[in-house]
Amino acid sequence: MDAKDILGLPKNALPAAQEKKSRPQKDSHRKPDGISREVYALTGGVPPLMPSIDLSQLRKRPPADEKITWQWLPFTSSARKDNLQLYHWVRVVNGAPPTGDYSFAKYNKSVDIVQYTDEEYEKHLTDPAWTKEETDQLFSLCKQFDLRFIIIADRFPTSRTVEELKDRYYHVCRALVVARAPSPVDVSGHPVVKEPYNVSQEKERKRALSMVLSQTKLQEKKDVEVLSEAKKITESRLAAKVAEEVELPVASNVATENTEKTTIPGDIVSPSPSVPVPSAVVAAVPSTLAADNAATVASLRMLRVYLRTYALDQMIQAASASAGLRTIKRVEQTLQELGVNLKPRVPTKAVCAEHLELRKEILTLLNLQKQVQYKETENSSFRDNPYEAPGTPKDRMFVPDSMNFGGERPGKRDQKRKGPGRGSEAPSSPAQSNKRPRKLKASDL
Repeated sequence: MDAKDILGLPKNALPAAQEKKSRPQKDSHRKPDGISREVYALTGGVPPLMPSIDLSQLRKRPPADEKITWQWLPFTSSARKDNLQLYHWVRVVNGAPPTGDYSFAKYNKSVDIVQYTDEEYEKHLTDPAWTKEETDQLFSLCKQFDLRFIIIADRFPTSRTVEELKDRYYHVCRALVVARAPSPVDVSGHPVVKEPYNVSQEKERKRALSMVLSQTKLQEKKDVEVLSEAKKITESRLAAKVAEEVELPVASNVATENTEKTTIPGDIVSPSPSVPVPSAVVAAVPSTLAADNAATVASLRMLRVYLRTYALDQMIQAASASAGLRTIKRVEQTLQELGVNLKPRVPTKAVCAEHLELRKEILTLLNLQKQVQYKETENSSFRDNPYEAPGTPKDRMFVPDSMNFGGERPGKRDQKRKGPGRGSEAPSSPAQSNKRPRKLKASDL
């Protein structure tokens, strides 16, 4: 007998839902058609992103009547002028070799080098630093080596630098283009005429490049630190410039901002007459609305591109930062009463500026109403009790701690502490004549 039968337990320890789930079979990637099994196994089961041969070409089978062979045959290329004959393997169909030019001859591109006559040279191209033979040799090498001036300078017979060779070549080309044009205006957009070669700039570029390539690790680190410091200075100057630009439109609202900041932040529109606002706390709140606006505009300028509605939302949040939720709701309620949309339908720059100005004026109005209510509360409390200082709590009853804990009354405790004969600061008891007279008895008569 099994122990599970004795304990009355089911033979299946786990319910059907908690049984060990069978592992899901991995999705087997199907081999695409046209690729052999060995080649597909080399890719690890993942086909290449861009096939080199079209799939339709792989599926295409040659006709049964075609006989394809590969033969070692000679060929010539039109890109060569010496008629050099070389050999390569060629696909031959039914014994007929392919005809036509070499397939790679189309990639032989050469630079069009301008040519000049002796008359043009004497009229437009004379230069005291260059002779005609040197100029002819330069243009011959430029045509032979496709303007590779490093090779041209190596093969040039006289000692000329690469910059001198470039300057002479482009100077001749520019002079010929201008001389052959009907008017200089027609060739003003030509690259050679529009951007002439500058020898000094090319030398400075190479000198700076050699300095950068010859730098050590320490010098590179110092350069990175200098660049980061320059970036910080640029950002700080940009922020200062933005703050100066913001001061101009904000200058007319300085009084409004001071009024907004001279109130307690929070729900300041509905004051309670029984809890007046202390003037010391009111004066202690700093005026930072201009700084908030400047910081907001600076952050927007760093974005470079932003929606004007997003900028308006950020400015509204900065202007209402010191106000509470109830105050913001009162501002929106006032806008609705005036028939103004909470967000402008056409958010142009002028409309957004006027909308923000209207919100500031409404907030200023609510703050002034708060101040008026506070002053009226002070005046009413002073009229009720002219001898009591404003803000003094009324109907306040003092309960000593001894009465709360069952101790003696303060009068008896003071009497026990004081010795006989010592004067007490308490007022003397009233005279005995003020007491009620005693009744006369029959023995007294």
